[in-house]
Amino acid sequence: MVKIRDIMTSDVACCSPDTPLREVAQLMVRHDCGELPVCDDARRPVGVVTDRDIVCRIVAKGGDALARTAGDCMSDPVVTVTPEMEVAECARLMEQYRVRRVPVVGKDGACCGMVAQADFATKSTRDVTAEVVGRVSQPTETASGVAS
Repeated sequence: MVKIRDIMTSDVACCSPDTPLREVAQLMVRHDCGELPVCDDARRPVGVVTDRDIVCRIVAKGGDALARTAGDCMSDPVVTVTPEMEVAECARLMEQYRVRRVPVVGKDGACCGMVAQADFATKSTRDVTAEVVGRVSQPTETASGVAS
């Protein structure tokens, strides 16, 4: 069975709840990603922030993104997986919570990687990829969990 450690990205940038959104955006550009784990001092995820969270929860509401932090728009609680988890189990979690990416945590709870839909597409079977993309991509009632 294929494990998360076989498909995850291990070089992951993280931020803290106090990280300014400008720095969050710069990290996303530098690391070519759309989501960052928001971690405590021990690198344990306390949430995640996506480029979409910034737009839908701050910018679209007229907020000043330059005056806000990751904690102002992060999603929590965060769904995590472990390196030892089977890919199929991770896929079921992503489908259940309708998330496109999940942080990977080690035995100490610290973030050690990320798994994204793209990882399934490039490193897993077509069946698993099709199922994850199809179910995770279902429309939601609100953008990034924000009530209108």
